[in-house]
Amino acid sequence: MTKNPVIFWELASHDAEKSVQFFNEVFEWDLTMDERLGFYVSDVGDDSPAVDGGIFTLKKARLPFLTLYILVEDIEKMAALVEEKGGFILEGIQKTPGGASICLFNEPSGVTFAMLEKKK
Repeated sequence: MTKNPVIFWELASHDAEKSVQFFNEVFEWDLTMDERLGFYVSDVGDDSPAVDGGIFTLKKARLPFLTLYILVEDIEKMAALVEEKGGFILEGIQKTPGGASICLFNEPSGVTFAMLEKKK
């Protein structure tokens, strides 16, 4: 397995329903509304080489975006390394309701990614 793999993606759209319909019709993705999370999710299962993801409608941001989530073992160490190597922490480390930790960052050219450390 690759170290620090991409494990999740999220698409912020101006119209989540339209985006979901597009991906369902073109690529036959099975995206369903998760009422608890408030957005559409694709749960591909453990046996698939594909990565789970989600689509939601923008609320704060003005432009649509796609974020890739990278699984890390020590998010504090990795956040420091991001800055040391020329990246920028956009949103510091935060706990999710499920107990995982996330951190949004820009790599040196300005593209946004996220790190996720699973609940310990």
